[in-house]
Amino acid sequence: MSDRRRAVHVSTTPEVCRRVAITGLVGALASACSATGSRTGTATGPSGSGAPRASGGAPVGTSAAVSPTGPPTSAIPSATSSPRPSATRPADPASIQALIDHRYDGRNLRLSRERGSTSAYRQYFATYQGDGLTISGRINIPRGRGPFPAVVLAHGYVDPAEYTNGETMLRERDYLARQGYVTLHIDYRNHAQSSTDPDNDANLRVGYTIDAVNAALALKAHPAVDPKRVALIGRSMGGGVVYNAIVAQPRVFRAAVAYAPVSSDSVDNFNKWVRRDPSRSGAAAKVIARLGTPEAQPARWAATSARTFFGRITEPLLIHHGTADEDCPLAWSRESVAALEAKGKRVELRVYPGGRHTLTSPQWDTSIRRTEAFLARHLS
Repeated sequence: MSDRRRAVHVSTTPEVCRRVAITGLVGALASACSATGSRTGTATGPSGSGAPRASGGAPVGTSAAVSPTGPPTSAIPSATSSPRPSATRPADPASIQALIDHRYDGRNLRLSRERGSTSAYRQYFATYQGDGLTISGRINIPRGRGPFPAVVLAHGYVDPAEYTNGETMLRERDYLARQGYVTLHIDYRNHAQSSTDPDNDANLRVGYTIDAVNAALALKAHPAVDPKRVALIGRSMGGGVVYNAIVAQPRVFRAAVAYAPVSSDSVDNFNKWVRRDPSRSGAAAKVIARLGTPEAQPARWAATSARTFFGRITEPLLIHHGTADEDCPLAWSRESVAALEAKGKRVELRVYPGGRHTLTSPQWDTSIRRTEAFLARHLS
């Protein structure tokens, strides 16, 4: 999953048990929803998100949907909603429901020092506010007359202690900016010059999803950006951010792309990268103390998985994945695509024979051309 290191594989919960648990959860919640009339949404996976911090939320029984140009405005229609686990008990901070209920307030996108500009675009160190935090990043703005379509870029895992501002996804940023897109590569909380969130790991990193949604809202207020044409691209762990964002807050983005994404089932990610990693034993212990183990509490874990709530998605999604991915197996994307198709969602899977976790030329060149064509179709 790491952009710079390989992860150690461990076994996951038996698939049959999880499917039974998820089916039971969704059925039970559907009954609860019809009885209470509540409208809800999705849960966020452990590897692609961070901890939601208390900055307000929607009233119990409502979904804090965000309009394409501003803060939350109305509930998601029940036809695309998934019921919330409880009408009275607050959602667990690691759950998708917490992401649905969260009040997003991305704002104050500021550009400071210019560095790395080219004849095609100008590049700046950037910050924006949201969730009580300041998040740093790197923004490319095409030269010429805007407003331009824009893309939020959610990077894969790099140890936060080693990560530096804007150090990943350089190819995507350069290519898309040359094609006329504003690109905002976000550093996430706890990275580079961003603010600290000490609860992030214990809350399965759902804060990264909050940072991505807030980045979109901050971008939409910038004069260089067309607020009706904003997309999300994530790779690896950032692919989990993509899943979480489009299930939790439909219609914020017009389209989404995931490169070699993690699993849309949070149990897969937790088992592989957290549960058996000695360096993350503290975070694993906190999560299990609150949620229980995936084997003992499958319904609670289903509530933290984007896949459980795929019915909420309204955006088209493109997934790129190599057959020889050493970190995130292609099977994870195939399972996600099957689940999305079962819900009637618009999804494309592009498979690259022999492709590793980080695609190289000529496969990467093909993938980015496909990405740009996909964005041009859906952001027009």
